[in-house]
Amino acid sequence: MKDFFNVTRAVAWRVIHLMTHNPAFLLPGIIFPLFFFTAFAGGLSNVENVPGFDYPSGYTAFQFGFVLLQAATFGGIFTGFTIASDFERGFARRLLLAAPNRYGILAGYAVAAAVRALFTATLLFTVALLTGMQLDGGAMDLVGLVTLAALLNVSATLFSAGVAMRLRTLQAGPAMQMPAFLILFLAPVYVPLDLLAGWVKSAAQVNPLTALMDGTRDFISGQDPDLLLIAGVLAAMLSVMGFWAVRGLRSAETAG
Repeated sequence: MKDFFNVTRAVAWRVIHLMTHNPAFLLPGIIFPLFFFTAFAGGLSNVENVPGFDYPSGYTAFQFGFVLLQAATFGGIFTGFTIASDFERGFARRLLLAAPNRYGILAGYAVAAAVRALFTATLLFTVALLTGMQLDGGAMDLVGLVTLAALLNVSATLFSAGVAMRLRTLQAGPAMQMPAFLILFLAPVYVPLDLLAGWVKSAAQVNPLTALMDGTRDFISGQDPDLLLIAGVLAAMLSVMGFWAVRGLRSAETAG
């Protein structure tokens, strides 16, 4: 166990140091959510006047729920880029040889991804409040909101780590990004689920991220989220992505 924590701390510290000293590692995860928040919350604000739009906290808060999950997801995805870059430079292979507990490598990258996501979410939250977002949830709602986003971030990190450790090249970038974009934008992004129609609504109904997005918005508005559904979705995602990441680690070990 001591080896696990030592490796986790070393990997996390290295990645965090890279992010804080090289803007190229940090800025993309900040720019994407800020751009979407500005474009959607500002440019589509009249959507709240559409008949049937009954979200009590207003459209800015409605869009913040999406952007927060986007920031959490891409905080994990961009960490996958770091892993792929480490393999291209040969550092990750040396790390695999030197680490006494290789699960600590995955954990270290996950901790660094969480720090990245926390920084981005704090910035987004500040911008949202300054631009007039209505926050109706209480302290426990805020805890639930942060917990949900953090666990989604871990799940996204495990997914991208699994891809990066299998392909071990930055050319794997689209394989990390495209599934994330698809699952995000096939959820109720612009309007509530009830206002969607056609195949988009059908896709959103079976999209596991719909439950998380609805839960996020419920936390923000102080409504009662379906905690059992949210916990079930997160548990399933973490289990599947954890298995995927561990198998990816095994693939990297085998490749040498």
